[in-house]
Amino acid sequence: MASRGVLPQVLTGRLNPRAPSLLARASPFRSQAALPTSSLYYQRQAAVLRRRYATARDDNDAADQAKDARGGSEHEDAANVAADTASKDTKSKQAVLDEAFGSSASSSTTTLDDTSDWETNVNMNIDSFKQLPHPNFGVNQFIPFDPEFREVLKQIPWEFRAPIRYAFAYGSGVFPQSKPSGKVITDEELRKIHPKAPEAVKRAQDGTPKMIDFIFGVTHTQHWHSLNMKQHRHHYSALASLGSGAVSYVQDKMGAGVYFNPYVIVNGILIKYGVVQLDTLERDLTQWDTLYLAGRLHKPVKILRDDPKIRLANQINLLSALRTALLLLPPKFTEDELFATIAGISYLGDPRMSLPTENPSKVKNIVGNNMTNFRRLYLPLIETLPNVEYNDASATERDWIYNDKSLNLVQDMDPVKRGNMVRRLPKAFRSKLYFEYQKKFAIPQLDFNKMMEESQNEDAVSFKRRQGGGFEQRIASDDPAELRKQVRSVIKQTINWPATTQSLKGPLTSGFKRTIRYLSEKMDKYRQGKDAEKAKTAAAAEEKPIEKSEVDSKVEKK
Repeated sequence: MASRGVLPQVLTGRLNPRAPSLLARASPFRSQAALPTSSLYYQRQAAVLRRRYATARDDNDAADQAKDARGGSEHEDAANVAADTASKDTKSKQAVLDEAFGSSASSSTTTLDDTSDWETNVNMNIDSFKQLPHPNFGVNQFIPFDPEFREVLKQIPWEFRAPIRYAFAYGSGVFPQSKPSGKVITDEELRKIHPKAPEAVKRAQDGTPKMIDFIFGVTHTQHWHSLNMKQHRHHYSALASLGSGAVSYVQDKMGAGVYFNPYVIVNGILIKYGVVQLDTLERDLTQWDTLYLAGRLHKPVKILRDDPKIRLANQINLLSALRTALLLLPPKFTEDELFATIAGISYLGDPRMSLPTENPSKVKNIVGNNMTNFRRLYLPLIETLPNVEYNDASATERDWIYNDKSLNLVQDMDPVKRGNMVRRLPKAFRSKLYFEYQKKFAIPQLDFNKMMEESQNEDAVSFKRRQGGGFEQRIASDDPAELRKQVRSVIKQTINWPATTQSLKGPLTSGFKRTIRYLSEKMDKYRQGKDAEKAKTAAAAEEKPIEKSEVDSKVEKK
């Protein structure tokens, strides 16, 4: 029983019994929609909450929906223009370079100068495609593919009322990781994966239907999930019952900043889509703070909606991947080795690769079956770097872009040029590499801090005056095996924790049933990869005795 002088506040009229508790007000897991609209607290704080979580408009507002539709069309049109440019002429090396650098009359020297200029004076504060360095900037990111399949994929984002500014499809569902088998499947087998798949999907997946993966870049995560949960509540796990605040909190505060909804049917197609805030995506592309999405974009993807800032950031990301690969490679190497090194960056430190949940030949399959796509992605960038070039007569042929043969390249191992590459690595990633070499070279902490302060004045993505000094040249001059070890160690450090936490939050975001299904399919791929390796090894072992017996028989005849 309460004492006479300390009556409960509800009885003294000082507390509205219908107002939400202080815990509920402060909790990130309580969405705005969960607050009683009649409460005094809601009425006073609605404007604040809307500004904070970008929910200032009603999704039923026709004017705002029309604005979102126009925005979606603009971002899709930009992707269409770039994709059309990339598909006009794919027969020659010069054609690829012309697409990427915007001048059909430009020479290789001019191309280098133009590219060096944009990289030196990069400006990330852009909001229009007209502000990109030149009209065809970044079109190497747009891989030509079947027009009908492209139209099917483009329709997927339109099934979401929540606004999507950037979107791409990726993975084995859009880029086959095996040679065409010619396998013909029945409609019943197809419907087990895609209930009503268009013919273009069936043709593109070559008789092996698979879930298609998407990434959607959005401006405000909580607002986006709030709208999407009203339209597609069945896409979400039980976590959504706590509101859009809980969903966005788990997305932004755990793992790599991505929220996946797997095994959902859209337009009769089985898809998995991940949602990421554009600021998070831009930061990973330019600084490599997690390499989770930056690593996915090291490989060919199908961009469906484009954004000028992300296109610029991804070009920086691709150049960074190329430079990192060169630090890991010897003076002479092949395209297979280069592209496998680039594709393998995102798998170093990924816990899935150390468990029986991924095909052990995944990287080899990705590169071996997409050589042309990798060339289109990286050839213009290879031409921009002064210390690497093709050293193969086949590279002078007109239609070599479509040649499956792996060509030879060489790089200049001059410490000054390689030191410049070290200096131009992404800031977050480069800082970790510096720290590793501070320990290796036993540099006193005060001297190291002074050296770091001198470089902190630079913008995170600005390359102005970023020439490698004595420290960078010393790193580049390290024993190649030791340099590879240190770079690989930093890659693992960067990827391991975000990738691990991203995987651990899978049951929370996807639900246990879908998580078990996903793991089961991954383990099947692992077993299939192991079986293929064993079969290949056995076939090679059988050929050797045959070869020896043929030699022996020739000797006997002599």
